[in-house]
Amino acid sequence: MIIGIDGNEANVSERVGVSWYVYHVLYELKSKAESLKSEGKKGELIIKVFLRERPREDLPEESSNFKYEIVSGKLLWSQIFLPLNLFLKHRDLNVFLSPAHYAPRFCPCPTVVVIHDVSYFYYPEEFLKKDLYQLDKWTEYSVKNASHIIAVSQTTKSDVVKNYGIPENKVAVVYNGFTLGNAKKSVKPEGVNEKAKYFLYVGTLQPRKNISLVILAFEKLLLTNSDCHLYIAGKKGWLFDELFDLVVRHHLDKNVHFLGYVSEEEKTWLLQNTVSLIAPGLYEGFGVPVLEGFASKVPVIVALAGALPEVGENACLYFDPLSSDSLKDKMEEVIHNPQKAKELISRGLELVKKYSWVKTANQILEVLKK
Repeated sequence: MIIGIDGNEANVSERVGVSWYVYHVLYELKSKAESLKSEGKKGELIIKVFLRERPREDLPEESSNFKYEIVSGKLLWSQIFLPLNLFLKHRDLNVFLSPAHYAPRFCPCPTVVVIHDVSYFYYPEEFLKKDLYQLDKWTEYSVKNASHIIAVSQTTKSDVVKNYGIPENKVAVVYNGFTLGNAKKSVKPEGVNEKAKYFLYVGTLQPRKNISLVILAFEKLLLTNSDCHLYIAGKKGWLFDELFDLVVRHHLDKNVHFLGYVSEEEKTWLLQNTVSLIAPGLYEGFGVPVLEGFASKVPVIVALAGALPEVGENACLYFDPLSSDSLKDKMEEVIHNPQKAKELISRGLELVKKYSWVKTANQILEVLKK
């Protein structure tokens, strides 16, 4: 079987979310292809990864069963330049995997597309008009013309079926994998006080992530726990300035700290030393930070929204994502109820074992084979 894959999401310097997803899938699919070759099944699985630019050094190395194809072109790459290349040079592909929503238009072989979330349906105000149009219309084309669809959670599957009118039997749920070890070591981020007692948010800074509610809940927590801090780590997203303004208006700048994008080593340190990780999103298609908290042996406080309860199961403290008092109460519970925190950590460590990138890649392969 010869598989084509759009690998562009992984070919970036600052990986988050979907970028890490594609990165791990590429490594595991290559590993599977090499394993089959070593068993004497040399041509059973061949991977061709299509990129706009040369692969970064930390992507999987090429081999006889794993090759990169550089296709020039910027605007409309997946809609024009990639399809032309596939038609002219790669008619031997059995199937094409689009791991991040957009399948090539007019593909000469069957396509399988991975959908991570459809937040643009529920929070359209968070997107530029051109981005919103592309997300909606290009995803619509991709899912309606795909031979099969992979959703990263049951929540995402339900949303795809509902919003695009896709038959349920056309969508397979394949959960994200997980490994705490994109970083081989932990490094304290610059400017972080290693003696501070802090809560942690990790993720993009944008409204649907509900960070403003975390800040307001933290402000209430400070009334009785004045020694606490809040670290907010992540890329600046759409409308992020409002968060900085909120902190300044409420005079919280001595206790609330924006760290910006952090490396995997820095994130590992932050996770391992926090009082609790908070996953407050109003809508998540999966929720990788929840698993990161579990693996880091810290209690995790999670919004009762989207796919977060699906991932967190009984190993989290849940709060009403529209109530800062609800979140403040859970933060206090973590501080003042060490036995509860210990129970959550134990459950989380057990739950995180069910997620692996090997399992994810194998399940993706099963869909591709069909």
